[in-house]
Amino acid sequence: MQIHYLSQSNSILNHFLGQIRNVKVQNDSMRFRRNIERIGEIMAYELSKDLNYKNIEIQTPLGIKKTTEIKDELVLCSILRAGLPLHLGFLNYFDNAENGFVSAYRYHAKNDADFEIKVEYQAVPSIENKNLLLIDPMLATGQSMVAVFNKLLEKGTPTEIHIAVVIAAPEGIAYLEAHLPNNCHLWVATLDEKLNEKNYIVPGLGDAGDLAYGNKL
Repeated sequence: MQIHYLSQSNSILNHFLGQIRNVKVQNDSMRFRRNIERIGEIMAYELSKDLNYKNIEIQTPLGIKKTTEIKDELVLCSILRAGLPLHLGFLNYFDNAENGFVSAYRYHAKNDADFEIKVEYQAVPSIENKNLLLIDPMLATGQSMVAVFNKLLEKGTPTEIHIAVVIAAPEGIAYLEAHLPNNCHLWVATLDEKLNEKNYIVPGLGDAGDLAYGNKL
């Protein structure tokens, strides 16, 4: 797996990452969603450098201009519900992409720390011979990402696989490396220290879905 860490050099990305973590800022849910969307736009720009392009000619009012455009067919797929603002950021840049949505959550059968991943609702186009961009803000254990990826393979075999996350834990990255194909690209806005005893990312930011859309039952 090829891993791209985007916050290692200073940029406006780190400014938005700081705001989504800051408890004095993040409780403004509209601002939180917008900052996640901005991060998605920045990540989409960086990821776009790794796509395939074709030469085209553009008719301007005064002549012909040779340039390039994205050649790949893209499918953006986000994990509900936390992935929606990040998805929108990617869609702002890849506006011709197809879109898919999958629900996945931790199911605690015994109301303890043990859990399994439930993948239920999905609305996804075919990904056969297309570039799959799988989007989720948080990569904690990595189990949700792998479960969703395996479910998506029922929709075809993608040509390229790109996974985009805002905050990742080392344990989640290791899990992806062990369970996903070697030709995957993992795009990480920032890497955090570890998971705690409840498998939440530390220092993290809290529950991204709750911060974006309110507490769930």
